[in-house]
Amino acid sequence: MKNIAFAFLPLLIAGFMLPGEQCNLHRTAAATADGPYVLYSNNKIYVHRILQEEGGWRAATTTYETGKKGEISLLVATDLPGKFFPVKLKSELEPERTEYNDVKKQFIVSDIEGNFGAFRQLLQAGGIIDTNFQWTFGNGHLVLTGDFVDRGAMVNEVLWLIYSLEDQAKAAGGYVHYVLGNHEIMNMSGDLRYVHAQYLKAAALLNTGFTDLYGPNSELGRWMRTKNVMEKIGDILFIHGGVSAPVNMLELSTSRLNKMVRPHYADSLMNFKQPELEILYSDLGPFWYRGYYGGSDRATMNTIDSTLRHYKVKKIATGHTVIADTISALMGGKLINTDVHHLKGHTEGLLIEEGAYYRVLPSGEKKKFL
Repeated sequence: MKNIAFAFLPLLIAGFMLPGEQCNLHRTAAATADGPYVLYSNNKIYVHRILQEEGGWRAATTTYETGKKGEISLLVATDLPGKFFPVKLKSELEPERTEYNDVKKQFIVSDIEGNFGAFRQLLQAGGIIDTNFQWTFGNGHLVLTGDFVDRGAMVNEVLWLIYSLEDQAKAAGGYVHYVLGNHEIMNMSGDLRYVHAQYLKAAALLNTGFTDLYGPNSELGRWMRTKNVMEKIGDILFIHGGVSAPVNMLELSTSRLNKMVRPHYADSLMNFKQPELEILYSDLGPFWYRGYYGGSDRATMNTIDSTLRHYKVKKIATGHTVIADTISALMGGKLINTDVHHLKGHTEGLLIEEGAYYRVLPSGEKKKFL
């Protein structure tokens, strides 16, 4: 019973199981120390969990035929004891579009870094999800501007929540945008400086390397490889780090820029033949650049204005660099920084509704902004 508890049919999630079975399923999920990891090999789907037991940690696996992917649902733990949410695996994964028009309502969050509790509180406070982790934002767009991995101990749970909300949002006429940051790309390319130790332990128990957990033969790895590093949503350009003067000079469209960088997310050698890629993957690139907020390559108002003109937007929103305990506006309101110290209790999200901007706190309090 323990093994089949890790991934099971949607009907079971809906409650078509005996009370004793349901109780056992939840006990098993509660024992999960890490996971689930969904990996592919030899025309099989392997759903792995790392269980916490008296003797320590052990791996448990359930195997499916690849043709059964659309029938697999997962039960994922949260930061609340005894509280879980279901995740149904997607039948298809396709690269995201890069530009979205006629967006009436947006909620922006960045740099969660595996802090599931802060993420949950903020999404519930902003009216994005209810207490059962179901989408309640209607036709609104949830925009996540990178660095949702590393440092924290609930990275998998954060990623599965984003993954699950995508289909819920689309069904309601809304959308979830996950714009990658430098830490997502670091994880895929093998730079493990900020990975929580438990994930290295989990990889060892599964007899694999950490990068395989988010590699091209994993569900979350394939999913992240469909994401962009820059998107234009309404009249705002969303990017993790920023657009430096050298990137401006490339005059790349959002679509062209994303198509160039996407094939190289997992490239650990960074030995590019195209000079454009050398710039895009450097410290001046869109997911590493810190010049909006300091450093020797400091952006000027001319740099900002050049970006606004090229992408035909009114504002640029970033994460990546903490400059205050609150969401901040610079350059006459043309630049918005949404990176805050979630771990230190300074969690905030940015709500844009009917042309008005609000900082949203975990308590649900909204403070007018801009």
